[in-house]
Amino acid sequence: MPVFENVTITDTAAEGKSLVRITIPAHDGTEESQLVVFVPWCVPGDVVDLQIKRKKHSYAEAEVVRFRKYSDVREKPMCQHFGVCGGCKWQNLPYSEQLKMKQKQVYDQLTRIGHLSLPAPGTISDDGVEFKNILGSVKTREYRNKLDFGASNRRYLTREEIDSGVEYSRDALGFHITGAFDKILPIEKCCLMDDLHNRIRNEIRDYSLQHGISFFDLRQQTGLLRDVIIRNSNSGEWMVIIQFKFEQPSQMPDEAKGLLQHIADTFEEITSLLWVDNQKCNDTFFDLETHAFKGANHIFEIMEDLRFKVGPKSFYQTNTEQAYHLYSVVRDFAFSGLKDSTPPLIYDLYTGTGTIANFVAKKASRVIGIEYVPEAIEDAKVNSTINHIDNTFFFAGDMKDLLTDEFIEQHGRPDVIITDPPRAGMHPDVVETIMRAAPNRIVYVSCNPATQARDLERLTEQYKIVTVQPVDMFPHTPHVENVVLLKRLDE
Repeated sequence: MPVFENVTITDTAAEGKSLVRITIPAHDGTEESQLVVFVPWCVPGDVVDLQIKRKKHSYAEAEVVRFRKYSDVREKPMCQHFGVCGGCKWQNLPYSEQLKMKQKQVYDQLTRIGHLSLPAPGTISDDGVEFKNILGSVKTREYRNKLDFGASNRRYLTREEIDSGVEYSRDALGFHITGAFDKILPIEKCCLMDDLHNRIRNEIRDYSLQHGISFFDLRQQTGLLRDVIIRNSNSGEWMVIIQFKFEQPSQMPDEAKGLLQHIADTFEEITSLLWVDNQKCNDTFFDLETHAFKGANHIFEIMEDLRFKVGPKSFYQTNTEQAYHLYSVVRDFAFSGLKDSTPPLIYDLYTGTGTIANFVAKKASRVIGIEYVPEAIEDAKVNSTINHIDNTFFFAGDMKDLLTDEFIEQHGRPDVIITDPPRAGMHPDVVETIMRAAPNRIVYVSCNPATQARDLERLTEQYKIVTVQPVDMFPHTPHVENVVLLKRLDE
């Protein structure tokens, strides 16, 4: 594959990669052409030599074979695993620059994919549409409340480790490597969560190695230790879930008991120590029973005067402090400027465990929450009960099948619809039902502005975009949340 020398990286792109356009010289009388090239681990302003690794019709992927000059905006990564782990690809970019890139990403996707006419970020158009500056995360380190670590007897070795000739244990506890489904990069220190999680994870690893506990073999589907999930909350509680695969289903071996007891004795901070016997071919355990070895089977998150019960299978935004700011934006959009003083009827679509529904319930007449996962709906009901909220009503089912004209006729036409769909966005049938329901306003929360843009293009046939508010939930990654307020054109 060809090597291009002295190439200046010009921009960032999707999935945390950087971008450059390379001019391909003309041959045999043909015209020059430009090739869009995506490059990992660079920042705009880096001058590099690139080797093309894969070429498609309209773009190529390349790797840096030599750095000739580092960008003036480049920052030293905080993590010793940067460049291999792949989880925080923008650590080499100052946070202020990350925010600029994320804001640009939202703007580009809404205008290019959704063909939406929007003012420049940070400005208001003549007709009153506002594109607000992105809300940066309160924390840029130790901001996560949950991390998941895989165990494997196939440790991923870096090129430096291979070249060193040192014999390494093949057992590892850490993160999965992209493109190597059965290999785990051992993690010594991750900066995304309170440092206690590093000590807990490393103690599980060390005890297991010292006591001959077998690490999982994904290919052979053998081995005792297969996965560790660590969660903490702003109430000071810690949950640890250890997934095993018992040789005899449901019969815990002494090695597993010993590990659990050692972790319980070593870390008094753990308020919920759980275990799962997972006999499946994958690490998902939402359809499996969890067992408490120590403490309760849940922890609590606190938001304003509300308490949210978080179990081992519960979804809760992984950046607790920033979740409050995200939901505050949603609440402000839902209620600000309503003409009628009567508390509105709100539909909360894709409600999850009812966090948004309960958060806005105080100002609503009723809140109707809909979610696909029945367990999440049960959690949502519990959260309402815990907080003495009696005007929320939750329903489980596939959104496109449950949210129908008949459902709306039965439960009332919503004044406000809040929708927070998964990355794939909303099913076209859901969009059509929302438009027939004709709420006065829609608050669209998205973790994927690209699919949000697609849905907004359809919605703006009957609605006007009033405000766009990007929110950063995941510093050092290219991911960004975006909240859009829409009002009916005839309002």
